[in-house]
Amino acid sequence: MELPSLSHLNAWRASATMRVWTLFLLLIILLKSDVAFSASDYLIGLGSYDITGPAADVNMMGYANTEQIASGVHFRLRARAFIVAEPKGNRVVFVNLDACMASQLVTIKVLERLKARYGDLYTENNVAISGIHTHAGPGGYLQYVVYIVTSLGFVQQSFDVIVDGIEKSIVQAHENLRPGSIFVNKGELLDAGVNRSPSAYLNNPAAERSKYKYDVDKEMTLLKFVDDKWGPSGSFNWFATHGTSMSRTNSLISGDNKGAAARFMEDWFERKGSLKMDSFGFEDDGLPRRISNIIPSLHDGHHELLELAASFQSPPGRPATKTSSVARRVRGVLRQVDKPRFVSAFCQSNCGDVSPNVLGAFCIDTGLPCDFNHSTCGGKNELCYGRGPGYPDEFESTRIIGERQFRKAVELFNGASEQIKGKVDFRHAYIDFSQLEVNLSKAGASKAVKTCPAAMGFAFAAGTTDGPGAFDFKQGDDEVTTDSISYGNPFWKLVRNLLKTPDKEQIDCQLPKPILLDTGEMKLPYDWAPSILPIQILRVGQFVILSVPGEFTTMAGRRLRDAVKTVLSGDKTFGSNIHVVIAGLTNTYSQYVTTYEEYQMQRYEGASTLYGPHTLNAYIQEFKKLANALISGKSVEPGPQPPDLLNKQISLLTPVLVDGKPLGVNFGDCSSDVPKNATFKRGDMVSVTFWSACPRNDLMTEGTFSLVEFLQGKDTWVPAYDDDDFCLRFKWSRPFKLSSHSKATIEWRIPQDVAPGVYRIKHFGAAKNLLGSIRHFTGSSSAFVVT
Repeated sequence: MELPSLSHLNAWRASATMRVWTLFLLLIILLKSDVAFSASDYLIGLGSYDITGPAADVNMMGYANTEQIASGVHFRLRARAFIVAEPKGNRVVFVNLDACMASQLVTIKVLERLKARYGDLYTENNVAISGIHTHAGPGGYLQYVVYIVTSLGFVQQSFDVIVDGIEKSIVQAHENLRPGSIFVNKGELLDAGVNRSPSAYLNNPAAERSKYKYDVDKEMTLLKFVDDKWGPSGSFNWFATHGTSMSRTNSLISGDNKGAAARFMEDWFERKGSLKMDSFGFEDDGLPRRISNIIPSLHDGHHELLELAASFQSPPGRPATKTSSVARRVRGVLRQVDKPRFVSAFCQSNCGDVSPNVLGAFCIDTGLPCDFNHSTCGGKNELCYGRGPGYPDEFESTRIIGERQFRKAVELFNGASEQIKGKVDFRHAYIDFSQLEVNLSKAGASKAVKTCPAAMGFAFAAGTTDGPGAFDFKQGDDEVTTDSISYGNPFWKLVRNLLKTPDKEQIDCQLPKPILLDTGEMKLPYDWAPSILPIQILRVGQFVILSVPGEFTTMAGRRLRDAVKTVLSGDKTFGSNIHVVIAGLTNTYSQYVTTYEEYQMQRYEGASTLYGPHTLNAYIQEFKKLANALISGKSVEPGPQPPDLLNKQISLLTPVLVDGKPLGVNFGDCSSDVPKNATFKRGDMVSVTFWSACPRNDLMTEGTFSLVEFLQGKDTWVPAYDDDDFCLRFKWSRPFKLSSHSKATIEWRIPQDVAPGVYRIKHFGAAKNLLGSIRHFTGSSSAFVVT
């Protein structure tokens, strides 16, 4: 063997010494820098909490139908949050509410609580709170008069449960912050929304319309969150379709199609993570399997099951603890103690003119399509209704539209491969939209115009094909003249003038809108409508969220997205693939935003565009300022603060005085039990009625009013379905309005995937006595067999 020379040995020693010093210097640089040692660029946390409001006596928010009063639960509502943070830098929070919209007052109070808990870590600048726009949630939680008239003013219980739930969802997300990665994916969903105001859409320039294949946005954009330790931890997606699968006559609290989709996806993932699944994990009815994963299949004969069921007759109602229903929740049984809950949110976007009633609008008297321009039937708007895919069953329509969004989200979730990379940043400003100067540029010329104080047009009262209004209002009245004095029905003008007569300047500013309610100038007993609105941009790498405080129509949203994307494209740090989504109904609510051309048609959306024909251009102008500030690293003027009107709120909703029951009856006793020796099969409806009390006594937050239990072995009852399940409905009623007596009917539509065996239905409630104290109770049906 040849030995190395001395010169070779010295050269080797010098090279080794250099490598050691290089490694040492790199280590020092890493220690002194902000580089995270994890392969992940972000800290990610998700959270979720119950925000189900009072299930009795309170008007539903959305349709403005005074007769739509809550009287039970279809499925519970939740606040779902994500936080994305740089390890030693900026962070953003996004909260998605199973509620009609965000509320300025709710946002103010949530931010106050976050400041008390975390200091300046979470502020109005980096926190966004958005609503899915369900029209089946309790109202009374907004602060402006026009939005709480039908709920008889402010409802403290509605307000408190939403504020509490948002705070707790953010706290959960904060405590769950861990290194992780984010992926984005997008795809078309073709059958979950149609344009409900196509005549207004067609008034947009033909050249602009020709750039798009559809008259509504069909694209869903999804973020997939992956925890470095636990793997996938959640997903949030944005897709435009109204929360109006449930009709204006529904009285059960429901998250509508988006709330249903979220529940389906969370159940799908939890089941996927804990069990081996066959195929895609869907049953023939499209819903995820779940119950058969909790309960083992039994092979006992039918006769043996009947004998077993007969030994469990309905017992008398008995006292319970406040936490009894929480302890029996189904998803509490499924959850791993040390693993964060998988959170999936289906967020709202530019849904202003998008209806989930995809079969079209038809006259209920003739079955013929409604008038194209006015959505009327024989001149009457009250007869024109949109039909969902499950028509005439609104619950089935809700399930189908929810399932379609859910299936697309699963597809995008499984296929997400583009990783989010880059900085976390945000910009926020308050803008007074009542008299904002807007500079319009056309053909090289510039023109200054202004927005107007808020006002609602006559077509607002006509409603939409999702929920028609009353009287003789109609959408898209094209018989008006250029003489502003002739606008609107004379009788309703007289009614309007008793409240506030708009002056000529306001009439001219809002043209061609005939003003029904001059809400921006109505101040008694306090402000009827907002004038100061928040606008916000959240950035996570190449993904950008535009938080808007209203319902943008399809084309209005496209124009805003394109304008912001054009500005952001000037920043090379975004790369070539910028994803921009609109988060509608965020941080506060100010109704609709149409294009200038759509506004001219004065259908419902145009009549509800509060600040006049230049509202959209005002948004585009101000969002471009935020986008420029974002890419230049400059701050923006915060703008004027919106008012906090909590101390001015008026409530006319009567409190619960006392709950009564017949002599010899206990709260929780069965009033109507299942038949003796009953056997049911899949697809059957099981119905049991209990003597109950007003659900306003306890909202059963993170608990349940209704429960289906399965008999495991000979004497162990296992929770199987609860308020969170689509197949179970809790219906509350009293014999007449002022009666102290009430009943709760629980209906269980037996799923197709149910395990055969012995079941029973259970009810939890809380009763108020004459002294005002609350006593909790529970009751059970007799057992029955499911084959």
